[in-house]
Amino acid sequence: MENISIQHFLIVSTLMLFTGIYGFLTRKNLITMLMSAELILNSVNINFVAVNKFLYPENLQGQFFAMFVIGIAAVEVAVAIAIIISLYRKVRMIDVEKVNEMKY
Repeated sequence: MENISIQHFLIVSTLMLFTGIYGFLTRKNLITMLMSAELILNSVNINFVAVNKFLYPENLQGQFFAMFVIGIAAVEVAVAIAIIISLYRKVRMIDVEKVNEMKY
């Protein structure tokens, strides 16, 4: 860990962020869009922990916020999967472009 600088963490985090944004904007399946949103949230967690480790190693605010984001992400996944299952039971598909039942 001694020869890994903050730039390495930021590069990995940036790649994860752009991969998540690309996946969210280009995919049409709700499950893959949900996975892309999780990639975005995990890239934020890497930033929180890396910046905290290199700038303020004696404090734990970065880890605290990362745990908070993980908790919020778990709730978001549970609600999203419940909505997706309900939508699949009603319409029998989870393709975003073909589903227009959520509008009404």
